[in-house]
Amino acid sequence: MRVVRTPEGTVEVDPTGKKAGRGAYVCRSVSCVQKALKANKLERSLKASLPADTAQELLRLAAQAEEEEVTRS
Repeated sequence: MRVVRTPEGTVEVDPTGKKAGRGAYVCRSVSCVQKALKANKLERSLKASLPADTAQELLRLAAQAEEEEVTRS
């Protein structure tokens, strides 16, 4: 999943992977997202604070991706 700091300075999830700005990537697992959030890796990569709603959206998308993977198996 891609998270982007836009030229305007906002930080948001980029589902298309094509938004302009400084991007950072995190895998689609809840544990991976939690580790990245806990260690502030996304904030460091983006050189910006990660809003709480964006962090929650990342966790929600990761949980959804894991659920989809289980249903496909």
